[in-house]
Amino acid sequence: MSTHPTARPYRLYPAYCFHTSPTFNTWLKITAADVQSLRREPEYPGQHLYFYLNHPVRFVRLVGVVVAIDDINLKYTVLTIDDGSGQNIELKIVRIPPKEQNPVDTSSNTTIENVSIVSPFGVFEVMVDQHRLDIGTVVKVKGTISEFRGIKQLDLKRIWTVATTEEEAQAWAETAAFKLEVLSKPWHISSAEHRQIKAKIKADKKKAREYERRKAEYEIKKEEHRQAREVHLAEREKKLEMRRRKEELIMNKGALL
Repeated sequence: MSTHPTARPYRLYPAYCFHTSPTFNTWLKITAADVQSLRREPEYPGQHLYFYLNHPVRFVRLVGVVVAIDDINLKYTVLTIDDGSGQNIELKIVRIPPKEQNPVDTSSNTTIENVSIVSPFGVFEVMVDQHRLDIGTVVKVKGTISEFRGIKQLDLKRIWTVATTEEEAQAWAETAAFKLEVLSKPWHISSAEHRQIKAKIKADKKKAREYERRKAEYEIKKEEHRQAREVHLAEREKKLEMRRRKEELIMNKGALL
């Protein structure tokens, strides 16, 4: 039996091509089940980088119903959302410790601008845009992917409540369109496009080297100018000192007459 891995029907492009991908710098409109199916590639270790087919993925947008709100500790709060895809996903909210908050500061006590945690004794609430987030609330969220005990979750970056069924339907339509138009087929770069990318990288490196060369020349000239000015000032001070001494001698001779 052959042990060779099955060849993929697409190519994994080098990292220097990623910026031309339709997904690399985009909030992917996908589902929780899609997030759990994303995979890592050994060619890119130690990076928060996942792949859908050969599409590089860093940022995710989801729409779903809040089904759990967990007060983990003073550092984290976790929301769980169900988007009907067959898998739920946890959203991690990073909290700012109280000692880092100014007593008169009314901004968020989390790393998310419009999210605050209210937790006096016996009370725990998550506030989004100053409104309490309840179980059953439909939300639209954006986040980066992380993993906890082998299960993917999102580090929450932005969140909005979805107020109407029309807004929710629109969000789902956007997800369906993005999957159909972008994710349903592998990302492809033609040979000509690949050459253009490499040519641009080469040109950018040349431009960077030229910039560094000119910067070094400027620093040398700046130093030469500084040294020349110091010499000039020293010579000027020397001449002024000689003049002061001559004037002092003349004044001393006049005083003796």
